[in-house]
Amino acid sequence: MSVRPIIKVVFVPDKRPEDAQSDTLFYHADRKLQWSDFKATPPARRTSGAVSYSSFAYEGSSIRKKDTLYINLTLQVFHIKSASWVTSSVQDDYGLAHEQLHFDITWLVALRFRKKVTEMALTADDYDSMIQYEYIESFREMNRLQQAYDKETSHGINHFVQYNWQQAIADSLRAL
Repeated sequence: MSVRPIIKVVFVPDKRPEDAQSDTLFYHADRKLQWSDFKATPPARRTSGAVSYSSFAYEGSSIRKKDTLYINLTLQVFHIKSASWVTSSVQDDYGLAHEQLHFDITWLVALRFRKKVTEMALTADDYDSMIQYEYIESFREMNRLQQAYDKETSHGINHFVQYNWQQAIADSLRAL
């Protein structure tokens, strides 16, 4: 009769320093987006004045020590400079705050993903697919929130709704 291992999920912080030469900017709460982080050329046909390409991923490994399976995961939240663009018509502080909130939404969803994974009843046989499934669901949530944010704020045109989103995201981040 085999003993079921104890499963411990550990999220290791991604503390890599910023690399000015890199096309990827990793999320750090004290480093806000700058217009210089938007390197792509705006497309000829567009529905907004800027696009911030942010996303999240995780990488990890596991090791079994005696009766415990340690699952070590690193959460990565990032902005891709070469996929992000801005037009001069929105290149002001308000426009940048709108794009920063897209990045903050990605960070919020990633933190929610981390919370869900650490609270899951994982099994030693199937933990990888269980985490991957939650990642896909979280990725869908991120896309839904990003689309809702742009739709409800009319891509940042509606200042009152923009302010409400900023407050809601800040509150949600504080709660996590």
